Amino acid sequence: MASKSGRTQQNTDPNSRQARIAEMRRAEKARDRRNKAIAITASSAIVVGLVGFGAWVLIDQKQDEQRKKEAVETARKNPVSGEQTWDAKNLGRNHVETPVKYEMNPPVGGDHHPRWMNCNGDVYKNPVPEVNAVHSLEHGAVWVTYNEKAAKAEVDKLAATVGKTPYTLMSPVKEQAGAIMLSAWGKQLTVDTADDPRVAQFFTKYVQGQQTPEPGAACTSGVAEK
Repeated sequence: MASKSGRTQQNTDPNSRQARIAEMRRAEKARDRRNKAIAITASSAIVVGLVGFGAWVLIDQKQDEQRKKEAVETARKNPVSGEQTWDAKNLGRNHVETPVKYEMNPPVGGDHHPRWMNCNGDVYKNPVPEVNAVHSLEHGAVWVTYNEKAAKAEVDKLAATVGKTPYTLMSPVKEQAGAIMLSAWGKQLTVDTADDPRVAQFFTKYVQGQQTPEPGAACTSGVAEK
């Protein structure tokens, strides 16, 4: 029906307006539910992925630790080819402040000074007192020595290895027979190069190895190079 102004009268039925509003609200709620479901699903997937990745990393770390442990155990069980061994029972362990004459050079044990050479990866450019170095061996250190026969490149490689390995020390010994020698308590190995695989085996086997008379004793707060 036309109004007095000539325009068509619009539908002002309140029930119709409320129905449209209710429908809009239902649609909005349905959209919110879908969005929440999508967000929850995505979050769950991320959490599951992170948990799975974390578990994989943890398993890989444990497997790596196990492999390293097995490698150490294998290295310690097997003898180092070419090494010399002295009976630890015949090596004195008295603390003395008088000169000591050792039967091997460098010495691998015997009476020694009450203070040890620092052996926390210490690389000494000059000869060190034998009586102090022997005390370091008693604490489970490996002592790397070299003479003029050793090439500088080999000495540098060994110095790098010693520098990052606790319970080791390195110094020149001019009078020793071999170019490069590695000594532990009662053990000694002569090699020509730093890349000789026996070097790594010697370190693995004897740095705080079973031959150590005083395992866990300090390698710091001792005598340093003057």
